[in-house]
Amino acid sequence: MPERTDWEERAKGILRAEMARKGTTYAQLIELLAEKGIEDNERNLRNKVSRGKFTAGFLLQCLSALGCTSLHLE
Repeated sequence: MPERTDWEERAKGILRAEMARKGTTYAQLIELLAEKGIEDNERNLRNKVSRGKFTAGFLLQCLSALGCTSLHLE
């Protein structure tokens, strides 16, 4: 299995940090995504985030569902 890159680790960290900042659980994020028409399940979401293997589009969907309006990368 290929190792995670530093960029994937950063993306995973950004998503987890936003979830923590908003006080959102994985189950709640699934509900927020569903409101935007994005169907998934909690187990799948946890696995994606844990592995850090997800697309930029998925990251943007999650950040949008969390109500994130800006992002600081540094």
